[in-house]
Amino acid sequence: MSSPAQQPVRSDFAARLRSDTRADHAHVQSLPFLRTLLAGELEADAYAVMLGQHYFVYEVLEQAAEAMRSDVVAGPFISDRLLRSAHLATDLHHYLGPDWREVIKPSAATERYRERLQEACFTWPGGFVAHHYTRCLADLSGGQLIRSAMRRSLNPPDDRGFAFLTFDDVPSSAGVRNAYRLLLDTAGWDEPEQRRIIAEVRLAYRLNEAVFADLGERLPPRIPRQRR
Repeated sequence: MSSPAQQPVRSDFAARLRSDTRADHAHVQSLPFLRTLLAGELEADAYAVMLGQHYFVYEVLEQAAEAMRSDVVAGPFISDRLLRSAHLATDLHHYLGPDWREVIKPSAATERYRERLQEACFTWPGGFVAHHYTRCLADLSGGQLIRSAMRRSLNPPDDRGFAFLTFDDVPSSAGVRNAYRLLLDTAGWDEPEQRRIIAEVRLAYRLNEAVFADLGERLPPRIPRQRR
């Protein structure tokens, strides 16, 4: 049996992180593009453009994951079950054809997101976790809901086109989330570092918001515009 000195000190950081960023998360979900997506009213071309922007983000995030695998703090958060780039590539091939890499292009908002990932995720463990938490847990938690909405929207004859939202290797999304929260609580970050990570998560939400706001501005006009 481990002695008390060998057991990780547990905090309430996961609950604090969720509480302190709840408003940021809710604001992103209120954007017109996401409301249209969750209402099951998004068309295939709009969905494909969204997948393309996600691909560019995950490309950098997963490069950072490889760089952080051996890190004593960030490494335990990395799971191959949450890798999405290959699944996004499968979906983009389905919607855009074999030349999909020549078709997709990052928006200015996505480029800013990628730049921040480069700055924060390759040398700062807490920064990597902040962005990994914001992106990967959101897609895991919302995957089934969004997949159901897109099935209503596209009414496909099969399940092709939804690899990104399908986590076949995850037997229990709740189990993954609970394990992730335990890692957050036992990472050993002091108070200043916790505040810094919370600030980075809030920034990640703002970067996501900018990407979705851009999608809402330049994609199908039936998406309601935000009031100025």
